[in-house]
Amino acid sequence: MDAQGRGRADDIDPADQWVLNPNTGDYELRLQDSAPQSPVPNPRSRGAAGAAAPPRGRSAPGRERQGTPEEAPEPGVPGPRRRRGPQEPLPGRRKGRPKKSKAKKILIWSGATMAFVLVGVSSAGYLYYRHLNGNITSVSDDGAGTGGFSKDRAINVLVVGTDKRTGDGNDGYGDSGSPGHADTTVLLHVSKDRTNATAMSIPRDLITDIPDCPTEQEDGSTKVIPGTQNTRFNESLGQSGRTPSCTMRTVTALTGVKMDHFMIADFNAVKTLTSAVDGVEVCLAKDIDDQDSKLKLSEGKHTIQGEEALAFVRTRHSVGLGGDLSRIELQQQFLSALMRKLKSNDTLTSPTKMLKLAEAGTKALTVDSKISSITKLRDLGTELGKFPTKNLSFTTVPVADNPAEGKTKVTVVLQEEKARALFALIKDDVSLTAVKQKAKKEKAALAARLKGTKADPADVRVRVLNGGAVSGSAQETLNWLQLDEGVTKSENAGNAGATLKKTTVEYAPDQADQARRLADLMGMAGAAMKPGKSVTNSQGLPAITLTLGEDFKGAGVSLTTPSAPGDVEKSTADKVECAK
Repeated sequence: MDAQGRGRADDIDPADQWVLNPNTGDYELRLQDSAPQSPVPNPRSRGAAGAAAPPRGRSAPGRERQGTPEEAPEPGVPGPRRRRGPQEPLPGRRKGRPKKSKAKKILIWSGATMAFVLVGVSSAGYLYYRHLNGNITSVSDDGAGTGGFSKDRAINVLVVGTDKRTGDGNDGYGDSGSPGHADTTVLLHVSKDRTNATAMSIPRDLITDIPDCPTEQEDGSTKVIPGTQNTRFNESLGQSGRTPSCTMRTVTALTGVKMDHFMIADFNAVKTLTSAVDGVEVCLAKDIDDQDSKLKLSEGKHTIQGEEALAFVRTRHSVGLGGDLSRIELQQQFLSALMRKLKSNDTLTSPTKMLKLAEAGTKALTVDSKISSITKLRDLGTELGKFPTKNLSFTTVPVADNPAEGKTKVTVVLQEEKARALFALIKDDVSLTAVKQKAKKEKAALAARLKGTKADPADVRVRVLNGGAVSGSAQETLNWLQLDEGVTKSENAGNAGATLKKTTVEYAPDQADQARRLADLMGMAGAAMKPGKSVTNSQGLPAITLTLGEDFKGAGVSLTTPSAPGDVEKSTADKVECAK
């Protein structure tokens, strides 16, 4: 990049000038030695005789800075480098054992596909950094989101691919004249501890309710676009002037999960991102010749990119039952393959591929204004990239054919019970995959607290406190324990001294049998049992303490967080599957 600006480009690929520095873990722009250059005139700093001012930049270590205060370098703009001897350490680094690099990651999830784009930018890449910043298109979320992700909680990102015919060579795809509907939608949930993630696809033909959507207009005013009842989900974007913020509101109304951010992409995203990594490998269990998507591939494994990759994720008539749900399964298989490719050393250690991905990714996306810069995307990407590939689960909202359509099956409706269970798992941050063995052992240890003898309810002496539940919950629970469960030695101890997220039962070692009985009655997990010191009730007798937290849903309602049900259809990104 810099070589072109100095007239020394020849046949140099700019990406080949980026070299991995093993001491810092960053990619740095390294140029070949050149002949001394004439000073570049600075038109803003000429004297009376028209002489050029000294070049702006950073002084070499140990040298005085030249020029007046007005000639100080712009923030973040790198100055000239000085030559280092063979034994001289990198500036700002001590000799000795190299430090581990801190990954600088940008996550790009495109509409019909998702892709990780990592870019390491050293100070020498400042101009390229600004260039990437200029590639990004952003729009307001109109207050539909949380206000932005946080490192100390789970992250939810809405990824939408539109059917808008933008970009070269896309006239044959999508609906002509389409304003860009929500053709492909994925709710990406990354767990609070960053060990796992769930990518839930929402069918475009799902019949749902679209709420009223306050939407910022070009002149800065706000217009409320009226909602629509019992309509296709894909009309939450594009239809009647609806923007991505309206799709966010629709997803929240449907699932109960509020989004932190959204990312929108068109057909070009799949083509440019797959080409940037020299294609991804997919597998077919049979020959495919789909005239509509223009995909023609034989049975077996293939490496696809560009137009062929787009045709692959858009085909539906030649796989499964030939509908949109079958296409979703194909897209999920494709995304798994893409994830494996992007996480491979072949991609992550290649400066050329990384720069191509950064270029393609920033051009392909429209994001919300909260993540409208490379820095913010990098910070988000760092969090989203922490989970291992094996712990990324793909699933689809459970649906059934719309019974109102008769023989012609076009739209679908929720399978209410299964769908609500899946939404609850995501909302409660429950993984659909097996996580670290350490976590399994911890859960086993906590579950062991529930095992053992249980006292008779009449022998359980308990103090009930309200530590975050709705007002009146302690008395409600006391009545339920005494009248319905036979725990007559119980009392309302008022409000707790602090607010708790989770309901707990505290007990002394010799009260474990009482605690197990109460936990069993309350439907509490082993993690809710807290061994501690003995306390006394109002009569001066030893008692256990039940503190109702914010998770309390009512007397008699189980407090156990549901585990992943066995009938949730899911796949993980580490497994190679062939489309049928």
